[in-house]
Amino acid sequence: MRPSIFNLDRINHIGVVIGTAMQKTVKEIIRHKNYLAHDEFEKCKLGDIIRIEQCHKISRRKFFAVAEMIKRAEYYIDPDTGKELR
Repeated sequence: MRPSIFNLDRINHIGVVIGTAMQKTVKEIIRHKNYLAHDEFEKCKLGDIIRIEQCHKISRRKFFAVAEMIKRAEYYIDPDTGKELR
C-alpha cells in the first residue's frame, strides 16, 4: 500500500534569522545551510530564533514557512536617531 502524503511528518528546523530584505520572507541559517521561509505577517527580525516547517512550494527557492517564534532578538531604540539597535 502506498503511503499518503498527508501521513508524512513535516520537516522542522530551528535557526536564527539572518536576513529580512524581501517582503514576507526571512532567511534562516541552520549549521551551514540557509533556507528561505515565508513570514506571512512580517514579524521576524534579524537575530530572532524561529522554527520553520516544510509547506507547499511558495516560490522557486521557498518551501518553508515560519511556524513559531522561539525567542526575539534583543533590541533597543537609540534616542538620538530613533533607530533600533542590537
